[in-house]
Amino acid sequence: MGISLKTVAFLRELGHEAVHLYEEGLYRLEDAAILTKAREERSILLTHDLDFGELIAASGAQLPSVVVFRLRNMRSERVNRYLKSIIEQHGETLERGVIMSVAEGRIRMRFLPLRASE
Repeated sequence: MGISLKTVAFLRELGHEAVHLYEEGLYRLEDAAILTKAREERSILLTHDLDFGELIAASGAQLPSVVVFRLRNMRSERVNRYLKSIIEQHGETLERGVIMSVAEGRIRMRFLPLRASE
């Protein structure tokens, strides 16, 4: 959600299976339905919408992983640079279930499911 189609193309160039909701005609899908779809397809959700992190945390689910980009500059080239680094350094972690917040020069991770104290 809110991620450029150019980033989807970038992921495909790297050999990843990537789909944008827009491509599937699902750009108006409710947030909860997007999470369900991602969980069922064992996908990783890329977004800049903070609601997804809150929804997955409240659900108590372990998947899907959610990567929330909180960059001042959300141009696809910049997002792609961060994303490539994230995949290289944290690819296995993303498959296990995590909420990842990506800000300028900082990545914060919380493993899923979250406990009440988190």
